[in-house]
Amino acid sequence: MKTNNQAITLGWREWLALPGLQIPAIKAKIDTGARTSALHAFFVEPFEKDNVPMVRFGVHPLQKRADLEIICETPIKDYRPVSDSGGHREMRYVIETEFVLGALSRRIEITLTNRDNMKFRMLLGRTALKGITISPDKSYLMGRLKNKY
Repeated sequence: MKTNNQAITLGWREWLALPGLQIPAIKAKIDTGARTSALHAFFVEPFEKDNVPMVRFGVHPLQKRADLEIICETPIKDYRPVSDSGGHREMRYVIETEFVLGALSRRIEITLTNRDNMKFRMLLGRTALKGITISPDKSYLMGRLKNKY
């Protein structure tokens, strides 16, 4: 990966971090077909804290590891209908947080949904990919998970 004024290239799947949610590593599918990014949440609970709408949710960051849970709390940015790849619409909470991928760091919108039956715990959608090139025949150009859990 190159930074500053040079081109950034990602593979079709990458490991990234969500430091604002205390998620040190999660495997994401880089999905230009998805407008918004999506994060696996096995439960979602809205609540209010100091008159601020918040959401609490649980993440299993590693596929096939239900024993590893991260409980997150963050302000709600929106609650809106989202269509999945099969055309099904559901109401989803939308949050905004930073993602880190190598030297790249950005604040992005992420919807919360149960992805238990999906291969990837996260989709990084096209609105998060501005200025980034995707190499569909490559994987993990930013490196692999190394003892994050």
